Amino acid sequence: MEYPLNKTEEQWKEELGEDKYRILRKKGTEHPHTGVYNLHYEKGTYCCGGCGQPLFESDSKFDAHCGWPSFDDAIPGKVKNVLDKTHGMIRTEIVCANCGGHLGHVFNDGPTKTGERYCVNSLSIDFKG
Repeated sequence: MEYPLNKTEEQWKEELGEDKYRILRKKGTEHPHTGVYNLHYEKGTYCCGGCGQPLFESDSKFDAHCGWPSFDDAIPGKVKNVLDKTHGMIRTEIVCANCGGHLGHVFNDGPTKTGERYCVNSLSIDFKG
């Protein structure tokens, strides 16, 4: 897929470092309950860790008890859904609409009025308070 922000793999590797590159560009995941934003509840905006685009507002964050930061909604137009058939499953991957960075997955089991749970890797986002 094409995204507004395109860089070479070498540029991404240099800018992101090993761990963020593995998550954002290679579709990795962090271990549950290890991410800095899992239990983070300050007011502000969660932005793409690759390009800085705002993705989620803090008022959409909730504790899903899954071990990863969870949101019930994304900022309109900032996150794209992509069919993911890896690991013998059918899921919906979520990526930054600006750079294509892998954020995590969205599930239809959220406990709030949206019914959605955006399950996001802490390494794929940055917080702006």
